Amino acid sequence: MGVDKEINPLTRLDYPDPDVIRVGGVYYMVTTTMHFMPGGEILRSYDLANWEHASFVYDRLDSTPAQRLEHGENIYGKGMWAASLRFHRGLFYVCFAANDTGKTYLYTSKSIAGPWKKQYIEGFYHDASLLFDEEKVYIAYGNKEIYITQLNEDLSAPLAGGLHRLAVSDAGNPRLGYEGAHFYKIHGKYYLFLIHSLRDRWMRTEACFVADAVDGVFTGGDVLIDDRGYCGQGVAQGGIVDTPEGDWYAVLFQDHGAVGRIPVLVPVTWEADFPVFGQNGRIPAQNFSQAGFHHTMQPLVQSDDFKKMAGCSEEQEREQYGCYGFKSVWQFNHEPDLRFVKADREQGVLWLTAGKVCQNLLQARNILTQRMCYPRCAGAVTVDASALKVGDYAGLCALQGCYGMIAVARRSDGFYVVMRSRAADNDSPQAMQEDGAEGTEWEAVPIPQGTVHLKIEAEFAGMQDEARFFYDSDGDRGNWRPIGITHKLYFKMDHFTGCRFGLFVYATEETGGRAGFSRFHYQCF
Repeated sequence: MGVDKEINPLTRLDYPDPDVIRVGGVYYMVTTTMHFMPGGEILRSYDLANWEHASFVYDRLDSTPAQRLEHGENIYGKGMWAASLRFHRGLFYVCFAANDTGKTYLYTSKSIAGPWKKQYIEGFYHDASLLFDEEKVYIAYGNKEIYITQLNEDLSAPLAGGLHRLAVSDAGNPRLGYEGAHFYKIHGKYYLFLIHSLRDRWMRTEACFVADAVDGVFTGGDVLIDDRGYCGQGVAQGGIVDTPEGDWYAVLFQDHGAVGRIPVLVPVTWEADFPVFGQNGRIPAQNFSQAGFHHTMQPLVQSDDFKKMAGCSEEQEREQYGCYGFKSVWQFNHEPDLRFVKADREQGVLWLTAGKVCQNLLQARNILTQRMCYPRCAGAVTVDASALKVGDYAGLCALQGCYGMIAVARRSDGFYVVMRSRAADNDSPQAMQEDGAEGTEWEAVPIPQGTVHLKIEAEFAGMQDEARFFYDSDGDRGNWRPIGITHKLYFKMDHFTGCRFGLFVYATEETGGRAGFSRFHYQCF
């Protein structure tokens, strides 16, 4: 592959903790999807630069009350973390731990499209990576101390009497110790690729250690300390992959503030069987050639008229409408309760019904979300809120712990367009506390009927991280009026994901009210 196009950051969207493989001439990438369902999204590429949705590994995990947003519980910032994706002897494997259940999951399928068979691996393996080594299989995992454990033949548990050893330690690191393991056997040697922080300051850093044998001494160190000139945010954690031509690349991620953690493509070369990332220790600004690329890719974020393309094959249906029958660009904020989600495909309307009484937006079930896009983006939707009940809210949100929302609210004296938000308690990534407050209402404007057009614009360039809110109640999206404040967005550990657009309905007094959403329009700038 040559050098003729600047492509980083790779997707411009929040796809953290990537792992990547190649099967023939096709690349597949799995990333962390946490609390969102369906989960375990796998992307597909034919050139490592352009990516599209391929499949979801699961619709639901274990349907716990927390995963279903029931009984005051939630799994924001938990759920599925840092999966390992492998292809071995005709079978795809996806392995990950879930931080709410404390379990390690293994899904297998003969096809990347599924169906995926679910099982558990006995034990909890943080940021695990599978390695198939002839007739043996190992799992590397851990934080600060990285272990390698041999699994039994069906990968259900550690092999009795098998290898279990400490391979690498970063004990004493006052920030982030080694984690995010990616384990490979290349050129007859064993490689552990890891992320950690520099000890003297916060800086994500990629490290690599190599051994001649799986039970041998792993030696190595940092292989990439670079922020691409972007706000001091390091690039690290991810998989490496070779091309059919024999070139090597790493797909790592970089923090981009509130929009999330975005994949970055890094060229890799080899010197004396040790990987060299980038050029002269830096990620080149231009590092990829797309000559000869002709495949038409489906965008990872899209507008939606909530109708459905006719004449889809079963495979196309599963791939393009894998979110419970909605476009695969969407995911729900938790496992949805589909009794309260209906799509009128003829009219092109998504109907959401308030099925529980909530104190605020974050308790609302069935929020339908799409990732926001770097460096800036906008989402607009038309809301028919005429069937809301008093105390209901229906609208469009910037979904994160310190959320912002614009909604139609029904009150005893009529309908209002309102803008509400939850302010961050500090500027750090520190998690926000669980919050039962209703959020701050910055402005409420009465409208004569229950149908209105709503819009959010988000700005992320240079980590500006702001959202602005607009409405049009008397035209057809031709007279946008600002409402409320410019709301500051943050990437924080409570949700641990990039900010998303979300369509929502929730009740504060009684259930049963509903709203119709139509003509969702997405713009990336």
